[in-house]
Amino acid sequence: MGRIRGIILFIQFSITVAITVVLMYMFKNHTHKVIKAWMSFQMFLLGIKLETQGALDESCDMVLMNHQSLLDIIVIEYIHSRDLAWVAKKEITDLFFFGHIIKAPKMISVDRENKAGIIHLLKEAKDRLDKGRPIAMFPEGTRSDGKSMGSFKPGAKMVANKYNLRIQPIVLFNTRNIVDSKSLKAAPGIVKVVFLDTIQASKDTTWFEETEEKMREVFNKEYKNYVS
Repeated sequence: MGRIRGIILFIQFSITVAITVVLMYMFKNHTHKVIKAWMSFQMFLLGIKLETQGALDESCDMVLMNHQSLLDIIVIEYIHSRDLAWVAKKEITDLFFFGHIIKAPKMISVDRENKAGIIHLLKEAKDRLDKGRPIAMFPEGTRSDGKSMGSFKPGAKMVANKYNLRIQPIVLFNTRNIVDSKSLKAAPGIVKVVFLDTIQASKDTTWFEETEEKMREVFNKEYKNYVS
């Protein structure tokens, strides 16, 4: 049943992403509203219920999250009211047509194989921050299996230290069990979102390493409750 639901979801997703991309180009000054509408529709369609712990601080300049599923983005976009600038790998941006889901709303694309990638990231992040958009990043750099968290890559640390950002770490649970795009499985369920205390980035502290340790501690304490 999960596989059938997953295939239906994939077909629906492909169609509605295409519609969303067209609408974003039609209404270039309202791309955020278009995205929010699409995310809300996906939450409804998937039958997702949210359980939260802690408080969301929307005044922060950066949001850091663990990454298990495409659903991570949908959930955070649904919760967060500001126009987040997501950092995505270039491979997604280069996808035929669907890469426009990154290009149209002016998200940030990074070529991880290019040594100049970090310079591009810093420049693009500054542009979005100047426009009042918080930066949203998955510091692991890729999706995990939902049973562990990968090691953090330095990109988020470099951006936050460069621009003295305030950061809110967020830990997500159960998203991979609900939407697993690799195995094309989907099921309704509860996503737990844990908002950790905000942090001020500084080159003079070990905030990044401490944040990784804290997020991992929170994840390891509870992830077994959601392993199917």
